[in-house]
Amino acid sequence: MAARKAAAKPNVSAEDLLSYYRDMLLIRRFEEKAGQLYGMGLIGGFCHLYIGQEAVVVGLEAAAKEGDKRVTSYRDHGHMLACGMDPKGVMAELTGREGGYSKGKGGSMHMFSREKHFYGGHGIVGAQVPLGAGLAFSDKYKGNDNVTFTYFGDGAANQGQVYETYNMAMLWDLPVVFVIENNKYAMGTSVQRATKSPSLWERGAAYGIAGEEVDGMDVLAVKAAGEKAVAHCRAGKGPYILEIMTYRYRGHSMSDPAKYRTRDEVQKMRTERDAIEHVRDLILQGKHASEDELKDIDKEIKNVVNEAAEFSKDSPEPALDELWTDIYASDVPQAV
Repeated sequence: MAARKAAAKPNVSAEDLLSYYRDMLLIRRFEEKAGQLYGMGLIGGFCHLYIGQEAVVVGLEAAAKEGDKRVTSYRDHGHMLACGMDPKGVMAELTGREGGYSKGKGGSMHMFSREKHFYGGHGIVGAQVPLGAGLAFSDKYKGNDNVTFTYFGDGAANQGQVYETYNMAMLWDLPVVFVIENNKYAMGTSVQRATKSPSLWERGAAYGIAGEEVDGMDVLAVKAAGEKAVAHCRAGKGPYILEIMTYRYRGHSMSDPAKYRTRDEVQKMRTERDAIEHVRDLILQGKHASEDELKDIDKEIKNVVNEAAEFSKDSPEPALDELWTDIYASDVPQAV
């Protein structure tokens, strides 16, 4: 098993730093806008925002290559944007419009993109974990070196299907990176109250799965750990577990007042550990961009998000006959 110490940070170019800054800022501004639209009644059902956790998906996508897959739970908007899905299509899906990725029928928690190899947010806690192993099995069967990133939270880490999946993944040496996004609260329950283990990644030891704990508020640390994990999988050594220690600034969902933690706790994280501010400081200290140039990036990102919101408002609601479509797959090749 790997040591708990996070992987060493790689050398990173100015171009990469600016790319990570832009990608994380897009997720944050998008989620802030989604929160506004939810308050206006334009987003129905549940809506789980990713604000604070941006470095996790941006760091891991920096370690991915074309053909790699990703599957996650219901806190999924950040994952979609990080893998390159169109903000317009994501926002239109949130608002239940036909221009959305699932034609307005999936909403916040259930959208997919074959083109970007994004196999969904999933509303059932932990249900995506065996699906992720199945995606990895497909790649192993085909003989390529693709890897599947299977995301789940600290609450889902206590679900039984996770450990059934660990066993199968190690038994068959599947190329899957299990990503535990430990944001310290499963809905409203602190991880200390719900989990006896001092860490979650070490539970993989029972199956011989390697892993490590990672600082999820540092995109460079996440990228370095991600590169180590995918190299392990691509080499045919089986699965790898990353427990990424992160933090969400908002409640579990938009309906959660988050009274189970103090404002001081949240503010301390925002002030001292914010992932976007960390990259911003690196950019400014390295003189890779000026304050004004970073302001221009923020303005550009806000325009992208505003355009996505307007697109979603202008897109019509799905027709009633859409109730009967997309129930059965029509293009699955038949066995011979």
